[in-house]
Formats: sequence, C-alpha cells, structure tokens
Amino acid sequence: MINELIYSDATTLAELVRTKEVSPVEIMQAHLERIEAVDPQINAIVTISENALDAARQAEAAVMAGEDLGPLHGVPFTVKDSIDTKGVLTQRGSPIFKGRKPDRDATSVSRMKKAGGILLAKTNLPEFSYWIESDNLLTGRSNNPWDLERTPGGSSGGESAAIAAGMSPLGLGTDLAISVRGPAAQTGITSMKATHGRVPMTGIWPRTPRRFWHVGPMARSVRDIALAFSQMAGPDGQDAFASSSVPYDNGIGRQPYRQLRIGWMVGPGFGPVDPQVAATVKAAADALRDVGLSVEHVGIPALEKDFALDVFNRLHVMEMKPAFRETVAGHQDDEIYKMAKTMLSLPDTSMADYVDAEQAAERLRDGYADYFSRYDALITQVLPIAAHKHGVNEFVIDGQRVDATYLQGATVPLNVTGLPGISMRFGTSQEGLPINVQIVGKWQAESTILHVASLLESVSPTRDLHPELSS
Repeated sequence: MINELIYSDATTLAELVRTKEVSPVEIMQAHLERIEAVDPQINAIVTISENALDAARQAEAAVMAGEDLGPLHGVPFTVKDSIDTKGVLTQRGSPIFKGRKPDRDATSVSRMKKAGGILLAKTNLPEFSYWIESDNLLTGRSNNPWDLERTPGGSSGGESAAIAAGMSPLGLGTDLAISVRGPAAQTGITSMKATHGRVPMTGIWPRTPRRFWHVGPMARSVRDIALAFSQMAGPDGQDAFASSSVPYDNGIGRQPYRQLRIGWMVGPGFGPVDPQVAATVKAAADALRDVGLSVEHVGIPALEKDFALDVFNRLHVMEMKPAFRETVAGHQDDEIYKMAKTMLSLPDTSMADYVDAEQAAERLRDGYADYFSRYDALITQVLPIAAHKHGVNEFVIDGQRVDATYLQGATVPLNVTGLPGISMRFGTSQEGLPINVQIVGKWQAESTILHVASLLESVSPTRDLHPELSS
C-alpha cells in the first residue's frame, strides 16, 4: 500500500480521501517514511513541517464529520524554499537568511491550503533561486533520483527530485528562465509555467525582475498540474502583474470545436540540441498527429533574428544585480556562494544594449503572436540534453561547444515573452534518463496546452516510469 500511495498522483489521493478508502494520516505517514528512507541519498527536502501530521489528523476528522472538502483535501504538497510558508523555515538557499520564518504564506501556498492541501515540506534550491543546479552553502546539493551523480536541475531542483522519488505528489516551484520546466525534464516529471501574471508572485523572493518571474505547479500527471493551477490562478490584489480575469477551464477531456493545429521545431533559434532530444520532439509530434491533430514542422523567424537567451541576459543582469548587491551588503564572503558572486561579477549592460534588448523582446513577442495567429500550440525541446553530471559548466551538444547557460535556450523565450509552457516526459536517453518535451501555447491559453498535454500523456511510452531507489 505504501508504494501505491507514494506514486499515486494528487488527484487519485484526493479521491481516496473523499471516498474514505485511505486516511489523510496514512497518506502523510507514507510520504514521511519515504522521505526518511530515500532523502539522505537525494537531499531534496530541507525542512519538514512540524504540523504535517497534526494537519492530516484534522483533515481526517473533517472527512469523518462529513464536512465540505476541497479538491485537494488531505493531499500533501511541498514548496520550494524561496516561497514563504507561515511559521515554517524559508531560507532561500543562503546563510544570510538562516532561521527565517515568515509570518504569512505566499498567495500560492495559501490557495493550496484553502483547497485542502497539507504542507509537507520545503525543498532545496540554488542560492537565491539563481542557477541551473540546486546547490548552496546552507542546505547543500540535491541529487537526481535517476542517477545520484547527476543534477535534478535548478532552480526548482529539490522540488523536482522530491516528486520524482515519491517523496511528494505535488509541489510549487518558481521559474525565471528554466526553473520549473528544466528540473521537470531532468527528473521526468510534469510542470507548467503559466502565462505571466496568471499566478501571483506575492510572498516569493526574489521578485526582480518581476516581469520574468513565475510560480508554477510540479507533479507527476497533467491532471494534477491542471488541478493545482485552477486553485492558484487569479488576482490577489497585491501583485499588479496578476490582474488577469480571463476564464480558465482545465481543458482535459473537452472536445475542441475544431481540429487543433500544432507546429513542432527544435531550432534554429534555440541553440544546438542532442539528436536523441530532437528525435523525442519529433516522436511527440508524430504521436499527436496519430491521435487526430493537424501537425507540421515549423520555424519562427523572430527566434532566428533575436536569440532569446542573449536578450534575456542583457535585460535581467541590468535589473537583478542591484537586488543581489543590496542583499549581500554587510555580509561576510563565506556567507555568499558562487551563484551570487557570479551574478555580481558580470559586466553591467550598457543603456544602449538594454534599450536594444527591450526592442528585441518586443520583436520576439510579435514573432510568437504571428505564429499563434495560425497555430494553437508549439512542441519543442525543454532542454538540449538529458540530465547532466554535477558541476559541469560547458557542454558539447551535437558537435557544438557551449556554456551551461545554453541549457535555457528553449525555455527562456517563454519568460521573455510571458507565454505559457508545459514540460512533460515523452522519451528516454540511451543512458536511461528522462527526456521531456515542451508544449507552448498562446497567452492565456493554458486550457489548450493542458488538453494537448493530456492527449500526449495518454500515448506516452514513458508513462508510469519511476526511478529505482534503495531505501
């Protein structure tokens, strides 16, 4: 029963609770035991909520009393350690914030709780949520449950590893350029970065540059992503970017009024990609054609004209460096890890380059707008390679030598433009590592990409695969 519980998705767990087949206490205990058994190898969990079991007992009492139950009633969830949790350590991957306990929940956390979810634990991240590996001076390095010598990614790497390893069914991560979609790809789970502003960033740090930051759900099924997003989305009266009131339905199972038009591409415009990854994207496109969608190979000229990673770098360094400089002011050198030091060492963007990058970002938005005037979704790679070894800063990908920032080549365009994207597994590398694809939609079209993702999930050759871990 324990194995069934730890690898059941959140939707299943909520139904088991609602029908009184399983107690919230049993579910919570199973996940706590799983953490105790496998987290010493992975180091995904940084703090366990002291109230988790008590909250599960209260949830059980509510079921037995016949009270109205939320859609996530009795379901544990985990939260990246940059997201505020009331009374539970939120230390942001840095000794500078050691011992910090917020006095209120982030909006996304409070909405998950309102839906009946129970905070189980906080998960690891890089210092200040800034890097493609989850490693810091305070809580150490997280390992990938598929291969402990490899990274689960960053910045939401602890979250992705915890979910992949059965320590959590559902979680919240944040995304500046790659950080919910990349880690999901490296561990073979599912995640979504919604349209910018769909989910408030209130109670999450850093928020600079706010126009690129997102908070999003991470899970093991598309329907869980849809369920969590439905609870998290909407204005909160505090985050001015979160002002959208566009109606949302989860898209899963509904019949579109016409045949959906899907394009797929792996470049140019994203940087080099490993042939195994490219083959997986094509296989996903072929699978969607087989289930009745109109699918064709496409290109987006705007991505070739303006390399989105370069645009992002010129914009975010200019805005993020002052925030980092203010944060580390007055602190000793041994309290600051390599991520912040690297950021602070980068050359300032000239005003001319900054203005040029702003114009390039507008051209990218226009380019995607043109594309989505003809298509409903776009299938791309998430990462150009499968999960890599720890500490690698340079890669040779399809014969081209690039630095580690190139891993963001296909994800960062969505942060620059604010478009929504889903990361989900559809392949396996020759080394047995997950390969995910990215499903991109037009602004506010989460329903459409969730529908496409659910179709793809139903025919995925990798469904129900889990890492083998000795406990």
